[in-house]
Amino acid sequence: MELGLTGKSVLVTGASSGIGRAAARLFAAEGARVALTYRVNKDGAQSTVTEIERAGGTAIALQYDLGDAASIRTAVDGVIDAHGGVDVLVANASPWSGPHLPPRAFEDVPVAEWQTQLREELDGAFHTVQAVLPSMKARGWGRLVFVSAASVRSGIPGEEAFIASKAGINAFSRTLASEAGTSGILSVVVSPGATATDTTRRALPPKVMSRVAASAATGRISTPEEVARAIVFLGSEANGNITGTIVEVTGGT
Repeated sequence: MELGLTGKSVLVTGASSGIGRAAARLFAAEGARVALTYRVNKDGAQSTVTEIERAGGTAIALQYDLGDAASIRTAVDGVIDAHGGVDVLVANASPWSGPHLPPRAFEDVPVAEWQTQLREELDGAFHTVQAVLPSMKARGWGRLVFVSAASVRSGIPGEEAFIASKAGINAFSRTLASEAGTSGILSVVVSPGATATDTTRRALPPKVMSRVAASAATGRISTPEEVARAIVFLGSEANGNITGTIVEVTGGT
């Protein structure tokens, strides 16, 4: 299948590791010019750039802070300066660092955590899309791919801030699909279940990981590359009319 990504300018936020890193690598392998962002893990982002360049691809790394509108604008301007615009946005960055174990009671969730999670997740998406959308509209083509979480439909006790913020992302994407569709811009959500990332490994003990894997129809959790393949397809020309919806990558949980 021809994805039509050769020469496309792709911005992947939160790409120092995990799903974002895997998506950046796959986009580059399809011929896209990739800009990937990091918040603090500059070494991880730069190693991804180096890997892409050694494989013959084009990539740059930019610092990006979800909680800072000026930082977001600077990063997007950097992509536009380097690659002439933004064709595809993969909004993967998130302030969440994984679930608390054992689960907390809701009344023990700090107000500051609630405020930070919602502000950075939602405001960050708002400012990023506002920065990239003019470039897409000018070209008459664009793809917005938001990385959410399949746990929005079931909840995670003690993680109400995370779940509420991702539910907001789902609604945000759906509304953008309605607003931007006639400009040739598609907006879609990829919602992974448990995925074998460093964040998941740090947060979940092996016994918990085994239980989660056993609950999937496939008997295992997804790899970052499996989630990234869905992201790359939905962010490509091969996706001609999938918009305003949520695509889950869960192994059947």
